Amino acid sequence: MTSIPLNLRGLKCPLPALRVRKALKAAAPGDLFLVECTDPMAAIDIPNLMRETGDAIELSSSEGELLVFHIRKAAA
Repeated sequence: MTSIPLNLRGLKCPLPALRVRKALKAAAPGDLFLVECTDPMAAIDIPNLMRETGDAIELSSSEGELLVFHIRKAAA
């Protein structure tokens, strides 16, 4: 298992969710992504994407305009 940073700061909807989807497709089960976004729509789009893919948000937080998600790739 590896921890993979995804800096998606400055990207606007739908790019953050699309980049997370692409990264998850290439990931191994159990990989952890540390995703940083500044688009407020990511607070809606990324949880919806996780419901669609079956992967898990282990932690989400916001600091000012920065949204941080810790996303774990589900087991196959």
